[in-house]
Amino acid sequence: MSDEDDSIIESGMMNEDEENEDEDIEQAEQEEISDESSGSMDIEDEIEKNLEAIEEASGTAGTEEENSKEKKTDSKGPEEEKDLEKSEGSEEDDFQLVESEDFEDEEEEEDEQEDNVEGGSDSSIIEDGDMEKDEDPEENGEGSEGPGKEDEDTEEDVEGLEGDEVPEEVEIEGGKNEIEVEEPEHEDIPEEDHEEVEYGESTLDEVHQSYKVDADQVPAKIMIGDKDDEYVPIYFINRPQISLGTEAFVDNVKQRVIENVQLTREEFTDSDEIETVKRKFSEEVEKQLDDLLPDSDERAKEILIGNLIHDMVGLGDVEILLNDPRLEELVINSADEPTWVYHQEHGWLKSNLTFEDEEEIYNYSSEIARRVGKNISSLDPLLDAHLPSGDRVNSTIQPISTHGNTITIRKFARDPWTVIDFIKNGTINKEVAAFLWLCLQYELSVLVSGGTGAGKTSLLNVLMPFIPPSQRIISIEDTREVQLPEFLHWVPLTTREANPEGKGEISMLDLLVNSLRMRPDRILVGEIRKKRQAEVLFEAMHTGHSVYSTIHADTAEQTVQRLLNPPIDVAEQMVKSVDVNVVMFRERRRNFRRVFQVAEVSKSGYKRGGETELGANVIYAWDSEEDEINKERESTEIVEKLKLHTGMSRGEIFDNVDEKQDVLQWLVDHDITDVDQVGKIIAQYYSDEDMVVEMAQNDEDPLEIVEKYD
Repeated sequence: MSDEDDSIIESGMMNEDEENEDEDIEQAEQEEISDESSGSMDIEDEIEKNLEAIEEASGTAGTEEENSKEKKTDSKGPEEEKDLEKSEGSEEDDFQLVESEDFEDEEEEEDEQEDNVEGGSDSSIIEDGDMEKDEDPEENGEGSEGPGKEDEDTEEDVEGLEGDEVPEEVEIEGGKNEIEVEEPEHEDIPEEDHEEVEYGESTLDEVHQSYKVDADQVPAKIMIGDKDDEYVPIYFINRPQISLGTEAFVDNVKQRVIENVQLTREEFTDSDEIETVKRKFSEEVEKQLDDLLPDSDERAKEILIGNLIHDMVGLGDVEILLNDPRLEELVINSADEPTWVYHQEHGWLKSNLTFEDEEEIYNYSSEIARRVGKNISSLDPLLDAHLPSGDRVNSTIQPISTHGNTITIRKFARDPWTVIDFIKNGTINKEVAAFLWLCLQYELSVLVSGGTGAGKTSLLNVLMPFIPPSQRIISIEDTREVQLPEFLHWVPLTTREANPEGKGEISMLDLLVNSLRMRPDRILVGEIRKKRQAEVLFEAMHTGHSVYSTIHADTAEQTVQRLLNPPIDVAEQMVKSVDVNVVMFRERRRNFRRVFQVAEVSKSGYKRGGETELGANVIYAWDSEEDEINKERESTEIVEKLKLHTGMSRGEIFDNVDEKQDVLQWLVDHDITDVDQVGKIIAQYYSDEDMVVEMAQNDEDPLEIVEKYD
């Protein structure tokens, strides 16, 4: 017997009948030539092949071990026998990220596979394109597994998950770009890294900006540029994709995870439990991958886990958009057109994210609704909800939206804005901020008005830390938007829609009436839309509560007129209860927001029915040419109320405003923008005003105050 025969016998891959060796080898060579000439398998065969490989890897099919070995020997040529001989002595292959989408020819692939088997393992579970198979199902040893033997399981796992069975490259959809996962998030990528970017089947003609986003360990390159045949700039998402050949493996892992993860009712329905659910699924996915591919590449495994989490408990690729801090809004209009996004710097952009059909969009809407205890259906086709991150969601489905199902998501800052941020970016100046601080300190009611997306809720958020921490705040909203510092005495309440039988509705009016029984010091109402809401709100003001809310109006004068006329139509005597009206404005051409006016409700001098009509006395106004907020006239009503509440003279009031300006400038100079740090310093101001003012005037480190509370 020759040395080659000894090697084949040692690997267990050859029939014991030595006399038929030459005939078997010749037959195997002919089959190999036939396979090579047959070309690539189509996608259906490829997926079926992966399913068969997974079954072999998980030990679900089997016959006798000796029959398996004989069958493999009969169907493989000498080169393949050598490969199998080498693979028996090696561990299961790792999978890793590869940055190229070019494929080697079949001879180079075979050489590479031989090298990989000899040197360790290199195969990937994520790939860059379609795969070619050189073997038919019989050559994979289908149904030839022996039951209950460790060596045999190892052999079958190698055969089922190595080489051509599992894809070897990472697909970055739309382009051949390196993934640099080590670099910090959201940094701009050097121009040379993205000189030419694929957009579908073509390329962007010019790239204006690019940066990186990481969503649950899934990296993505964001590229913003122009294309000649598009009338708006393109928001291009470039991310690793799972190949068609690997989908069968992924589906198998997904099914195992779903079967093994146990969720409580609260975890299944409560949006606040989403992180717990993600953790459970992530741990189970990692366990399954460790069982199937114990020596796999850790970075590729993290990406695969992230993709599975997005598919099972998230919103798929929409999660990447939600994790881009530079986006303010994302809009899904239908399955027939790509998703649109509103970028902080570039405005509206068309993305390359699309959906297969209307059903997929509807499923996402239903998932969002279920998490907040709501329902969306043909009977109730409108949805207002929020995501666990606090982002606001509106959804409509056919036939209400005739072109297709829609989802609109208004994003809120993951790191909440503070008044220091607003001063630094010019939204408000320190004089106006200090004046509003004084108003909130002494419990004056504030109404914030403005157009859609003008920043009304954001301004409410940044003003709330000015409330002394010892006072109780009750917030009432249709959809959770307000985000207050943790140290405040805050109880958030949200409305609830009726169930399909028309029962169980909790309206904003119900919550307003109930809040008056909760001994609140301050009441915060998300937005005034209806007459009955406004009546209860103003009644709360009359009963001695400080109230804060928002309303749609473009100027202070429009705010007063909107309150006095239908559909709100509140009595004039009640409207006088509004102490301060702040109007927000959004400059769309230059893409920024500003405090447009600060006003008080007063007699305007206009006549209506023989009596002087209520109007607005504008104290501060924004100059668009100079981009400055200037004082227009002196306050009458507000200063008189402050004198009544504080016992201070007019001069003392404005001296106090000057001291507050010094404190705010001190925080700006030291870049104190964390919401909790700002809140703790303001809380210390209420405890020891002289000490904080002295520290500000001496320019001491404000973090000394923060450390006192940590």
